[in-house]
This record gives sequence, C-alpha cells and structure tokens, in this order.
Amino acid sequence: MVGIIDVRDAVQMAVDAELDLVEVSPEADPPVCRILDFGKYRYEQSKKEKSNRAKSKALEMKEVRLGRSMKIDPHDIAIRMDQARKFLMEGHKVQIVQNFRGREMLHKERGNVRMKEVIEHLSDVSKVEMPPRMAGRRMSLILSPDKAKIDRIKAAAAASTSEQ
Repeated sequence: MVGIIDVRDAVQMAVDAELDLVEVSPEADPPVCRILDFGKYRYEQSKKEKSNRAKSKALEMKEVRLGRSMKIDPHDIAIRMDQARKFLMEGHKVQIVQNFRGREMLHKERGNVRMKEVIEHLSDVSKVEMPPRMAGRRMSLILSPDKAKIDRIKAAAAASTSEQ
C-alpha cells in the first residue's frame, strides 16, 4: 500500500522489483494498480473463474422414476416423492418419469392423474417448469425448486429446533 503516486514512478518501482504493474480495478477513482507477477495473477484469476463455474453447475437435473410401469405400490411412490423433495430442498431440478408398458399405453389418463398427484404432493417446495408430456412410452414432468417456499420451510424448521 503505497498510496496515490505518479504512473512513471509506479512503472519504475515495478521495473526495479522485476515485476509487472497491473491495473487491478480500472473502475475505481483513481484506478487501482498492483506490482506483481502478471502470469501468476492471470493463473489465479482463471482458477477463480473455474471454481465459480463449478458452483454454477451445482444445479443439476435429478431424475426420479416412478417404477418400470404403472404397477407400482403407493408406498414406493411415497419413498420416491420423499427423495424428490430432498433433491428440491438441496436446490436441484427434478424430472419425474413414469414409464408405460404394453397395454398401459391405453390408459395414459392414469399417468396424468399420477403426475397431478405428484405436483400436488411437492407443491410446497417446487413449481412446475415443464408440465407432464408423453414422449414415446415415457411421461415426464420437470419440477424446479421454489426458493421462497424452501426458505420459509427452512426458517420454520430452524425456529422449531431453537425452541426445543
């Protein structure tokens, strides 16, 4: 921290130290410069960018399959809904998939009813990003986490644990 100095003096100081004079913050008034190894500075900046990109990829799509066919026990569906809820609470998008086998294709309305039940069951933590659609023998639906609802649930859980 030298303070405000003339550009020629700063360049001379960098030459004397056998380093580079790098403008770190051009928007500031006056602009902020540092005397440092520019190659090392660029390497550190790229490392920061990579870590930021890795954090942004944390929002993945998770797939929850409702069995191999429509013949699935309600308890099994409840287990899968709990798993989907967990994924949504962690901030992931969830794709719910229902497969149809054989003659089940004649009763697609049952799949629609099941998907509506799923939407209602998870409506307290999610919003529908893509409504139920048929693609061949698969019906799928995409739910995304509703941040406001999740924050309210987490706040209520934190308040209840602090009371105990």
